[in-house]
Amino acid sequence: MLPVGFLVFDDTDRVVLCSPTLGAILDRPPARAVGTRLAELLVADAGDEPPFDHHTVLAHGGWRGCLRMRRPDGSPVELECRAVPFGTPDDLGPLILANLVEADRVREVEQRLAILDGLLTASPLGIAIFDTSLRYVRVNDALRELHALGDREPRGLTVLDVLPTPAGQEIHRLQQEVLRTGQSVIDLVVSSPDGEGAQSLSLGRLLDREGEPLGVSCTVLDISERREALAKIERARQRLALLNDLGNALGDLLDVHRISETLAKQLVPRFGDYSSVQLLAPLASGDDPAPGDSLDDAQLVQLGVAAKRHTEEIDRLLQVGVAQPFPPAPVLANSLARGVPRLADERRTILAGLPSGSPMEEAVVSLDIRSMLILPLRARGTTLGLLLISRAGRRTPFDREDLALAAEAAARAAISLDNARLYAREREGALMLQRSLLPRWLPELPGASVSHRYVPSASGAEIGGDWFDVIPLAGGRMAFVIGDVTGHGLRAAATMGQLRTAVRTLATLDLAPSELLRRINDLGEDIAQHPDDPMMATCVYAVYDPATRICTVAKAGHLPPVLVSREAPDGRWRARPLELPAGMPLGVSGISFEERRVELPEDTLLVLYTDGLIETRDEDLGVGLSRLCTLLERISGTDVPLGLVCDHLIGALRPNVQDHDSDDVALLIARLGGLPPDQLASWTFAADRQVVREARRAVVRTLRDWGLDELVDPAELLVSELVTNAVRHARGPVEVRVVRGSSLLIEVTDPVPDPPHERTATPDDEGGRGLSIVSREARRWGTRSGPAGKTVWFELPHGP
Repeated sequence: MLPVGFLVFDDTDRVVLCSPTLGAILDRPPARAVGTRLAELLVADAGDEPPFDHHTVLAHGGWRGCLRMRRPDGSPVELECRAVPFGTPDDLGPLILANLVEADRVREVEQRLAILDGLLTASPLGIAIFDTSLRYVRVNDALRELHALGDREPRGLTVLDVLPTPAGQEIHRLQQEVLRTGQSVIDLVVSSPDGEGAQSLSLGRLLDREGEPLGVSCTVLDISERREALAKIERARQRLALLNDLGNALGDLLDVHRISETLAKQLVPRFGDYSSVQLLAPLASGDDPAPGDSLDDAQLVQLGVAAKRHTEEIDRLLQVGVAQPFPPAPVLANSLARGVPRLADERRTILAGLPSGSPMEEAVVSLDIRSMLILPLRARGTTLGLLLISRAGRRTPFDREDLALAAEAAARAAISLDNARLYAREREGALMLQRSLLPRWLPELPGASVSHRYVPSASGAEIGGDWFDVIPLAGGRMAFVIGDVTGHGLRAAATMGQLRTAVRTLATLDLAPSELLRRINDLGEDIAQHPDDPMMATCVYAVYDPATRICTVAKAGHLPPVLVSREAPDGRWRARPLELPAGMPLGVSGISFEERRVELPEDTLLVLYTDGLIETRDEDLGVGLSRLCTLLERISGTDVPLGLVCDHLIGALRPNVQDHDSDDVALLIARLGGLPPDQLASWTFAADRQVVREARRAVVRTLRDWGLDELVDPAELLVSELVTNAVRHARGPVEVRVVRGSSLLIEVTDPVPDPPHERTATPDDEGGRGLSIVSREARRWGTRSGPAGKTVWFELPHGP
């Protein structure tokens, strides 16, 4: 709205009439302007005549231009003027009518109109104005092009008359809603009239100065390219997400069967309707795949299959659960042999060369498969199998971009499959080495029954560190060993084998447990596989003497053994860890080891184990040890087989031992008792030469009672020599012990700690031949140190 004022002046340039609007513009009452000369209202430069007067207007028949008029305070105001003469009564002469508008307001209106015209004509936006009847009032050229109007004039029509029915009805409904509620519609995506593109539609209600509706405005923007670009971006995002999800799903799998199943399921239904992973038959059975030049006769085994939905009929067509070798179909054999991905975008291409009624032909036809991607699974130059992905029914067939994506997925999956193959081979080698280094059988020893379990973890890297052993010692005694080498894999297995050999070798020297661990520790640098990777291991070494039921135990940084025995007065079984100094692991130089001697009740269980049995991520080792003791108390008993105890402990404490996070488990349980009375005899004699005859008689009498007459003569001779040596040097009692087992063992113990040494006697020497005779007559002999002296022993073989 423009405020227009006017004034009328006569031929003397005096104002005869002034409108209130002009008075408001000039900030003076209209009555005060009447009678004023025109020159007094105008502002002119110094010395210049006013540019506007009666004569000028009359001479030109009208006048148009800008005037600067003065307000009462002297400030100028610029006005647009249009002046024309008009007839008046004769007594007044011709009058001049001047219409005046503020120049700034006029320019503002002109700018707005120019903007509107420019928006309608130059804007790429399609613009339309509708009246309250929702009929076109004005449209610009851009809208004509977007709606394909051509030369057609839409004025007076509605969108129902101009646009196709579905789109026109929807837009007309929205216009009605906008006109009624005043709530705008912003950036509504609709299809183009031709149905091939997309447009962004915005609607808003138009109001007059009083707030009454004038109509509806409409802007339309072609967003086909933007939508296509967004679709490409979204498609690329989805492809990257598929590859990322596939990598995450396969990343920690090391089994070809699980990898195949996971790969097939990851691709359906987000990428295809059906998928199948078919590996070469040798690879599926755990062997290495055949060389590339022999793929013409290859056999495939389907290890993974997925479908958008599973029914009994679909599972039959896809052969779900069937893992039998089959020759590849012609369309598959080509890609398998050449190692080139292939897109089969027609059903006849998929069925080409297939025998009529073949399982693949039946599946393709019955499942309405229209498009298939055939992708070789190759890694490090080795062909592993094929990945098949299919789309069926009305789903958009695969294109070249899909082929490229699937090829990338197949390449990544092939790496996982090949890693699993190599892992399985390495794990099998590590397992073979580990099992070859562990005892193949445990000796049956009098006074003890033993059972064991070794369970490798599912992860190949975890194999190799745990071992156990049972070693027969002289005198019917036995050593129980369990240990765990720090580290994993083949290096740990090799270190374990060296440790086990060293322990068995040193055990033949009849060393005390603490002394044996010290000597093993001194061999650390020789056993280490690499100078920069020192040997580090934990170990428990226990020696049990069934004749005295004394067990001597020392440990090097290992978990404590658990003793399970029946306690009075209630006779219930109690399990308790044997309290021992913790000790440092083997491999730490400059340390010593302590041992403990305990006398065990009859039928005590000695439980040795590695940390894999009780260790969990979320619990302290003490919790696992307490759980082990509770289980042992619950299942122990003289009538419970030790094998059943081992199985129960493994099942209860490590039910998921095949998980990748699990460690190896080594478990050794021994039920310890004494020797039967008819297998042991012992005597204690004073350190006097006369006891030699008594010792001979006691041994001879015992051997005859046992029916070992054939051993009487050699045993009498050797006992005489050893007892003679003992009483000659000892200042205390001499003990003689005879043990009957797989061989006859005779021990002579005296309080002198220094062991005797065998020497070669000359013909002139009166003595020094005792140990030579023992060495010649006995199957084997030796000495060992004890808490109160030394023991010299020898063995004589006897029949069953």
